[in-house]
Amino acid sequence: MSTSVRSASPPPGIEDPPVAVAGPAPRSGWRRALRRDWQLYSLAVLPLLFFLVFRYLPMIGNVIAFRRFEPGGSMFGEDWVGLRYVRMFLSDPTFWQVFRNTLWLGGLTLVFCFPIPIVLALLLNEVRRRSLKRFVQSVSYLPHFLSIVIVAGLTLQMLATDGPVNHALGWLGHDEIRFIQEPGWFRTIYVGSEIWQTAGWGTILYLAALTTIDEDLYEAARIDGANRWRQIWHVTLPGIRPTMITLLILNIGTFMAVGFEKVLLLYNPLTYPTADVISTYVYRAGVESNSFSYAAAIGLFEAVIGLVLITTANTLSRRTVGTSLW
Repeated sequence: MSTSVRSASPPPGIEDPPVAVAGPAPRSGWRRALRRDWQLYSLAVLPLLFFLVFRYLPMIGNVIAFRRFEPGGSMFGEDWVGLRYVRMFLSDPTFWQVFRNTLWLGGLTLVFCFPIPIVLALLLNEVRRRSLKRFVQSVSYLPHFLSIVIVAGLTLQMLATDGPVNHALGWLGHDEIRFIQEPGWFRTIYVGSEIWQTAGWGTILYLAALTTIDEDLYEAARIDGANRWRQIWHVTLPGIRPTMITLLILNIGTFMAVGFEKVLLLYNPLTYPTADVISTYVYRAGVESNSFSYAAAIGLFEAVIGLVLITTANTLSRRTVGTSLW
């Protein structure tokens, strides 16, 4: 026996339900967010203008690295010379000496100045007396707020031949050392002053990251029998790893741009063999010698290396630990 299925019809007096008609597409997400929070987005106008005017528009001037520029002439150079200035600095022995100095100072700064704030933050995190912790934080933060001119002046006065350091060496029966005039001491002086000035300020980000770690993780580690060192290794360091990786990538991006101001204030012609870096060499070649096209070519070379370094570091970080800037 077969049965037929009939479509159910609505009872008399009841109309069919209206059919939904497709309306216009909803407004895109970013436009809706912009209309809703336009006051907040308006705060970004001035920073964007700053980067546009002082960071991106000056990039147009890099064209003089491939053109012959003469002071008083066209802003974008007179004649097209191609890679002439690139070949000039690549064949210049002085440039390669400066390049090696930059790698040395950048590498030493990265090796010493990057981990010390982490160690200091871990030590401060273990301090239980709030008064002692605040005192150490205040003392370590203070050098960051000093001008580089003041830091360089203090360094030169402390290490002068008649300065406190040489007086202390004299009391110990040691001959005075000409720290400022000897090339072999410059890297130690630069890295030491950089640590003193930046270590305390760098701990702020790590201390903030430490506050986000769940206390239950420490409790579970204690239940499992982990001592303080094990807790730091297995709980604290993994908890601040994203912050560490982000700052490491940023430091690698500025690897070639070793502190121009501090080097310029600390070095002298006697210490050029170890102190002269790309940024100071570009300053002397461009501003003092009026070789603007030559200096622009070197600066563009430095910028390309920095771009390659930060892109490579970001890619390796994303593939290995899963944390990256973009």
